[in-house]
Amino acid sequence: MTTLRVAGGRVLHPDMTVEEADVLVDQDSGEILDVGEVEAGDETLDADGCLVMPGLVNAHGHAAMTLLRGYADDKPLGDWLQEDIWPAEGEFTAEDVRAGAELALVELIKSGTTAFADMYFHVPEVANAVEQSGMRAKLGHGVVTVGKDEEAARLDNEESLEIAREFDGAADGRIKTAYMPHSLTTVDEDLLREYVAEAREAGVSVHFHANETRDEVDPILEERGERPLEYADDVGMLTATDFCAHGVHTDETEIELLAERGTSVVHCPASNMKLASGMAPVQAMREAGVTVALGTDGAASNNDLDLFDELRDAAMLGKLAADDAAAVPAEAAVEMATAGGAEALGFDSGRIEPGANADLAVVDFSAPHLTPVHDHVSHLAYAVTGGDVRHTVCDGRVLMRDREVLTLDETRVRKRAAEQAAGVVDRAEER
Repeated sequence: MTTLRVAGGRVLHPDMTVEEADVLVDQDSGEILDVGEVEAGDETLDADGCLVMPGLVNAHGHAAMTLLRGYADDKPLGDWLQEDIWPAEGEFTAEDVRAGAELALVELIKSGTTAFADMYFHVPEVANAVEQSGMRAKLGHGVVTVGKDEEAARLDNEESLEIAREFDGAADGRIKTAYMPHSLTTVDEDLLREYVAEAREAGVSVHFHANETRDEVDPILEERGERPLEYADDVGMLTATDFCAHGVHTDETEIELLAERGTSVVHCPASNMKLASGMAPVQAMREAGVTVALGTDGAASNNDLDLFDELRDAAMLGKLAADDAAAVPAEAAVEMATAGGAEALGFDSGRIEPGANADLAVVDFSAPHLTPVHDHVSHLAYAVTGGDVRHTVCDGRVLMRDREVLTLDETRVRKRAAEQAAGVVDRAEER
């Protein structure tokens, strides 16, 4: 057994208390061995002046969309997708997706994120990038059947299920998978019912967009006379292993249904604000017992993958949505970005205690914008940025030490991503 000792800092405990302590990690099993006064390990990571916290979990996104960062801004969701994003994504090759995913992974590691969920295509390329990076991920092929004939629609669904079966447990168990229909309005009902049933038979969880905009709610209400999540429940998409993204326009009945079924919701406040989708009722969800996680969505609608930004946005927007300055307090926002995300994705992470995955972010509190420190948790929610992360550890492996990413070549990744992005835009604009 080889051990890693994260030494000399303070530790954020699951109850949001902070105390001086070291963390001892078994690098072979990737688990936390001890928290407190520990003996020297085989390797030491200096946490002097830092807070050791659980690695952040970005529970919903589209990693390769880093190539479209800043490509199309300041438009409503429908126009943005149909006029800009989908045509550009139609030009993506497997090499483009790999380059965009690697860029996303570097950005995530540098901002203290150790696990993420990704709904996209060319998933084998994303999985290979995850394996190389040392991160943890829940991956799936996004299914859209709108505009496709039956054969193409079936092939899309088959690919999503096949990807889920093939890659679950990859990267030494760091990769989990899900069947990922894009949304309730972009996948044909008959196919949705058929393939959700197949996913259940295979023991595969489901992830989908839900209630992101009113345009995803009103058609279902008009056609079916029921709320979207009631429809999702009827199809069998709401179980304790499933998670949906956004949930902006959910009503009290749907919130109660989510709580009853144990289905998690991934709140994406920055994307929701930028696309004017609305304000999710996060406080009401949490009060009802719904597990709420945080996600950045894609970099084309955010425009970065810094989950500390999302933490701040979640706390701020939650207060506006509830018209209550006490809503979504700092502790709740931090919990959503750590334990909430880990629960949604099914990882034994998001907390620092013996037996948990050794997924850690070491945050340097020496910067002027973090001085003085009256409350560490308050700073995590309202003042820390991804640039304050000194070290990142996942599965007991040091992915970043003193701001240097060790598992990916940052210079090469940035250069390649810029080149691939330019090629995508050139092809899209030539059409």
